[in-house]
Amino acid sequence: MAYEKLLEPVKIGPRVAQNRFFVQAMECNSEDASGNPSEETTQRYCDLAAGEAGLITLEAITVTRESRARDNQLTIMPQNEKPLTKFMDRVHEANPKSLIVFQLTHSGELSNPSFSRRVTPNSLPGYGGELLTEEDVERIMDDFVTASKIAYNAGADGIDLKLCHGYFGSQMIRPYNNRDWKYGGSWENRTRFPYELMERIRKEIPDKNFLVGSKISAWEGFPGGFGTEGPDSPIMDLTEPLELIKGLEERGASYIVQSAGSPSITVSLTQADRHVPYFAYLHQYWAKEFKKVLKPETVVIGSNFSPFRSGKNGLCAVTEEDSNLLNYGTWCVENDICDMIGLGRQSFADPFLPKKVREGKTDDINYCLLCDRCLELLIQQSKVGCVVYDKSAHEELVRTRKEKGNLKIHHT
Repeated sequence: MAYEKLLEPVKIGPRVAQNRFFVQAMECNSEDASGNPSEETTQRYCDLAAGEAGLITLEAITVTRESRARDNQLTIMPQNEKPLTKFMDRVHEANPKSLIVFQLTHSGELSNPSFSRRVTPNSLPGYGGELLTEEDVERIMDDFVTASKIAYNAGADGIDLKLCHGYFGSQMIRPYNNRDWKYGGSWENRTRFPYELMERIRKEIPDKNFLVGSKISAWEGFPGGFGTEGPDSPIMDLTEPLELIKGLEERGASYIVQSAGSPSITVSLTQADRHVPYFAYLHQYWAKEFKKVLKPETVVIGSNFSPFRSGKNGLCAVTEEDSNLLNYGTWCVENDICDMIGLGRQSFADPFLPKKVREGKTDDINYCLLCDRCLELLIQQSKVGCVVYDKSAHEELVRTRKEKGNLKIHHT
């Protein structure tokens, strides 16, 4: 059978993922008014589990309703524990072999001021927000710890501390956070939040079977962003990202998800669009650099594999066969670039891809066309899905454009 390497199990901490397919955290905006999983939410993740992905990340789930980016954002607070437990029961019933982790987040300066409080450690130009105090950060840390316990009690297999894509975690660690306070300026101060949080979670949930990891933007791609050489420079410098992941590993992280960019600023770094598919190659470089400094047993998950599609991807100087998602993903795992391949937009297009690969039905895979209408729906605060293959998502796009206008997505 082809693509055997992608179908091999991989050990993550003491747990085992059934294959090398990883489903990225993709927000859907389909939760109820209290941030509980709706039937639409539940069905999406049941499909992903039935589709046999080895590791699935629940979409960014906010630890607070006070500061959030999405109006209908999935929420993890004490009042959400019972609904989340029922949700996990359903997903595990769909396939008990798929591991499910919750991506815990706080939106910080990306919080939408029309329905929540925008806060920031040091506001970027054009964003604004109330400056956080040290007491604010301590409360946020408490919220993350509480959320981790809820995830554990609800039956999740682990958590992903979101330190990427411009949200609160990445705001704290970037060089631009150069305020003279407990959590800013020096590298020691800027890593106080993620390091202390990782230590607290490992201490308060001593079960080694509960996985803890983090998604990291290797380079945000703007002056002072994470992965740059200083608060005023856009120049890439991986010194701090590599130090960060080593520090997280030392404190108990069993996996790292490699990513890049901040979608509200440098969206094409986060997800290469069809006009610049070769941007995706950058992600495999960053994943390889991550693997070089981590222990062999720490799983590195690569990103931006959706753009490779069926091989009809616009890439030059390479054959379609060699550059298709499955062949290229296999090559990356075989050559120790990464241990698992991450699928984001592709998971909307076809949640059953891993199962189809196992069954040898690769001709039946629905490949993402990189139209980015799912991103348009997300930005417009609408329910998110694949408008190409999902009739309900297409109807949602038609409704959204009629009510809110046709949004042009600007890739940078």
